[in-house]
Amino acid sequence: MRLVCGAMYAELHRPLTIDSSRRRWLRPTAGDGGLLLAFLVLAGLSAFPAYLDRPERGSGDRLAERAAQLAANATTEIAEPSSRRTRGGALSIDVDAALAKQRLGEQPMAADAPYQPATVTVMDVADLRQSPMMAHLPDDALIEKTEYGPLPMRGPDGRRPFDVYAGRSSGRLGARIAIVVGGLGISQTGTQAAIQALPPGVTFAFAANGNSLDRWMQAARREGHEILLQVPMEPVGYPTVDPGENTVTAEAMRGEDFSALYASLGRLTNYVGIMNYMGGQLSANAVALDPLMRELSRRGLMYLDDGSSMRSVAGDVAQLASVPAATTDMVLDAVQEPGEIRRRLDQLEQAARAKGTAVGVASAFEASTAVIADWIAEAEKRGVEIIPVSAAALDPERR
Repeated sequence: MRLVCGAMYAELHRPLTIDSSRRRWLRPTAGDGGLLLAFLVLAGLSAFPAYLDRPERGSGDRLAERAAQLAANATTEIAEPSSRRTRGGALSIDVDAALAKQRLGEQPMAADAPYQPATVTVMDVADLRQSPMMAHLPDDALIEKTEYGPLPMRGPDGRRPFDVYAGRSSGRLGARIAIVVGGLGISQTGTQAAIQALPPGVTFAFAANGNSLDRWMQAARREGHEILLQVPMEPVGYPTVDPGENTVTAEAMRGEDFSALYASLGRLTNYVGIMNYMGGQLSANAVALDPLMRELSRRGLMYLDDGSSMRSVAGDVAQLASVPAATTDMVLDAVQEPGEIRRRLDQLEQAARAKGTAVGVASAFEASTAVIADWIAEAEKRGVEIIPVSAAALDPERR
């Protein structure tokens, strides 16, 4: 027993080296060779199916050719008419350029056409205005010939009388005042005095029931004035209170009977829009105003509310109908006294300095004309700009 334990102890404490007897264990034997041969045979059999499925020599070139052919077929399909779609449902076409050409009446570009960036022309308002040399002549493209006379209309290219006949302003910031002198054409002496005395920035409103309107219009336009047409509208107390011939009534507007309106519109040309003469009853009736404003929008005209009625909803209805509109801040000459007119003008200037733009209206009385002309000369030295009323209008088409 002691001998066995000693032998075991000696074996456990032998250094970790390979002795001669262990080297003999590591030498390959005939049995080992057989096992190796069997392993190699099994490995070869496993690889044989992969060998059979391998691509033949030169197949990479054929695959490249096949890919090119598929790409060519895809391009041919996309280049067919626009109704054809790719599998993803999209067309490989420059959309902006295709739409631009479609607007010009051309066919959309094919997918394989060279890239052409879209070109969009944005017309400046200044480019639409009449030349000063031609300002007294109507633009034939903006005229509809009717039994009522020449009626204003949008041109085939979309131009509006509001744009083409508009007066000029600097567009700079600061106090801007629009002064509208109305009633021109009623008194020949008053009309002539206003045209001679007032600077070009003042807007003239011609009465639809006035006299020699075309002659006075041409004289005013040659002097650089913007023009409105004063249209008689139904007042409170109508017909006892009567604005005159061809009064536009709420009943007629609700029935979309524009005969009275057309009779007034046909009296004159070259105006940017209309303003009410009286009209307290009509201007408070939104249902009746809506057809009127839609007709003005269709014809490309603005609307000026003279501010005589606190119940007026004309400005709101105009905006809903996409009509350029402005509302008067104050009447300047309700009291025909020079000192009072000047005081009102000073108040108008204060309003303009407070909010940027203000609108005042007056009548073509000689006393009013004289005071306004003197006051404007002084106000311009203080940096006030006198602008045409179109420049004070809120235009929904240019928001």
